[in-house]
Amino acid sequence: MRSVFFISDQTGITTEKLGNALLAKFPEVEFRRETFPFIDTPAKMSQVMLRVYNRYLQDGEKPIVVSSVLNADLRKIIEVDYAHSLDFFQAFIPQLEEALGVQATQKINKLHGISDEEKYNHRIDAIHFSLENDDGVSSKNYHEADVIIVGVSRVGKTPTSIYLAVNYGIKAANYPFAELDLKTDHLPKSLVPFHQKLFGLSIEADRLHQIRSHRLPNSKYANITTCMDEINAAERIMNTCGIPFLNTSHKSIEEISVAIMQMVRLKRQY
Repeated sequence: MRSVFFISDQTGITTEKLGNALLAKFPEVEFRRETFPFIDTPAKMSQVMLRVYNRYLQDGEKPIVVSSVLNADLRKIIEVDYAHSLDFFQAFIPQLEEALGVQATQKINKLHGISDEEKYNHRIDAIHFSLENDDGVSSKNYHEADVIIVGVSRVGKTPTSIYLAVNYGIKAANYPFAELDLKTDHLPKSLVPFHQKLFGLSIEADRLHQIRSHRLPNSKYANITTCMDEINAAERIMNTCGIPFLNTSHKSIEEISVAIMQMVRLKRQY
């Protein structure tokens, strides 16, 4: 197992995404990941690098440090011989400076201006909407939804809804097909007025059985026959009613979300 440290002077979200995209190209290697956001002083950086050094002594192998720290003095602290350092800013900014003919700013970007605040508030509103309209709790706000994700229980509706809200500002509600819903070929009454907003998620029975067994082992809910019957019934409804749907068995939340954005023709809202 190789240790990987994500270090950022901001939230670390982008650093994690970029770093994990690179690590995904090495599926045969198991990684132990740690993230350190808001490392914006020499003292903080020295503390993190002490942990990196201790891990080097513990593992007997150089940890991988993935960083996006803009301050040059802080970057120097990362340049050690007991770690492999991947610096995103150092890798790309010099090339951009040459291409654009200007120097990059050394200031850490923060929210500024009315436009950025509006975008931020829109994203927060989308997150709140997705949380409040999760799992079919209520349909009273469906008229505000950009998309309503449907499917059987544990098919990935909730994490997809939240990902769409956080990363695209999409107001995504989700509705789980219940046992009574699956006994007909028709949409539940609460969904009929919003037919054009519906998008379905499906899954292979074996995968659903695995997911449900992790939550409720040896239950009827997790039984392979139950999983097969529910999936078949849900797909029958979606096919009959003309609802586009996607099989999520071998797709990440990111891939599912991008597919929904493309297939429903949604646009980033912030």
